[in-house]
Amino acid sequence: MNADLPIDFAALLAKSPNPYVLIDRDLTIVWMNDAYLAATGRQREDILGQGMFQAFPSDPASESHRSLESSFSRVLRTGEVDELALIRYDIANTSGELDTRFWSATHTPVHDDAGTVRYILQHTVDVTELHGLRRLRDEAGVFERAGAIQARNLDLAKERDRFRAYFEQAPGFVAVLAGSRHVFLMANAAYHRLVGGREIIGKSVLDALPEVADQGFVGILDKVRAERKTYLGERAEVLLRTEGSEELSSRFLNFAYQPIMGNGQVEAILVQGHDVTEEVAAEEAQKLLINELNHRVKNTLAIVQGLAAQSFRKLENGNEALHAFDARLKALAAAHSLLTERNWEPAQLADTVRSAVEATVGTDISRFTLSGPDMTLTPQTGVSLAMVLHELSTNAIKYGALSADDGQVTVDWTTEPEQDACVLTIDWRESGGPTVAQPTRRGFGTRLIERGLSAEGENKVTLDFHPDGLQCHFVMRIEGRSR
Repeated sequence: MNADLPIDFAALLAKSPNPYVLIDRDLTIVWMNDAYLAATGRQREDILGQGMFQAFPSDPASESHRSLESSFSRVLRTGEVDELALIRYDIANTSGELDTRFWSATHTPVHDDAGTVRYILQHTVDVTELHGLRRLRDEAGVFERAGAIQARNLDLAKERDRFRAYFEQAPGFVAVLAGSRHVFLMANAAYHRLVGGREIIGKSVLDALPEVADQGFVGILDKVRAERKTYLGERAEVLLRTEGSEELSSRFLNFAYQPIMGNGQVEAILVQGHDVTEEVAAEEAQKLLINELNHRVKNTLAIVQGLAAQSFRKLENGNEALHAFDARLKALAAAHSLLTERNWEPAQLADTVRSAVEATVGTDISRFTLSGPDMTLTPQTGVSLAMVLHELSTNAIKYGALSADDGQVTVDWTTEPEQDACVLTIDWRESGGPTVAQPTRRGFGTRLIERGLSAEGENKVTLDFHPDGLQCHFVMRIEGRSR
């Protein structure tokens, strides 16, 4: 076809037997052909320059009004053709009464040079007779187009139903809030359970959940809407009414307020999260039990200390023995304190070594060199290791490297993976102290060092009374992994 062929398309459309009407971005009618006037029973001067919904009024809440308005909006937003395969849109006849009318419409965007949609060309066909009589004639492919679109709509409906089923069954609570008043558009079953089964859809947060007004959550929603940034709440306490009662119950929630963007602005806010009230309550109960256990352990140690004082008083060198026993009790208490701080969870090796040594030598910790990869220790292993290190530190102060001004102690360790565990090797080496000699007898401290860890399964402890300084070599199989 010759592109230079002079054709007046406006005149061509004006003479077309198919109804056409042209509206601008404000949905104002700017042109129509005679076929359109005949199909709608209107005069040109009656509708030219009027808005589409002024020329053909309908209830804004009706499905027909919403469908037509949505189709225009999609064309303006996407710049693409949109079709309404079948829509009931009643219009007034010459007597002013509404006639039931069915239409099929195609909305085609008309772009300007910049690519912006300037007009919408509506091609509309009155299919009232075809709809009523179900005749086989198919003007402009109405029924084929309607069938195709209907099939597509059925597929979309299935996808929508599937999404709604997933949405309803989500284990966490989910809701969608729209507008500056944060009106509930959607809420799943978990959210309804959270708020006591109240009717909330279509209501603002303040109307649906008035008890949250003074708890700061509406202010957070306002901030998310204004700043367009997601807000994360962790174990936030919220007081909510229970179902069928005015009483407030305390709930703890992990949640997110996430802005949903559209056309450069916040169209809605997605609320999603989990109720962690039971988890928080369980942790609080655990803390109470641990605190009670620690209290009882301290009382027991105090009783043992009192019994020891009475027992050692009658012995020769009783004061010296009592002092050593007290030191060991304090080391045991220090090991328990480290576990208390961690709620009796596995402790880190580096923390255990430093705490055990520092509890015994105090400021002389500066004379120690501690090095090695970190890993976790079970509470039982942590206590045993702390007791052994206390005994080594005590001996270093009394007889070994720390009894001399220039003495030093090096403690280093390595780990080697072994299936679902690892082999931990610790070396204690003293230097700069007095010359070391093999002891003539094995005291309680020596036995504690040798048996304190070796009693636990495959662990081994070796003491070497080297003249330059005591050396102790530990080999332990630890359930855990190095980091």
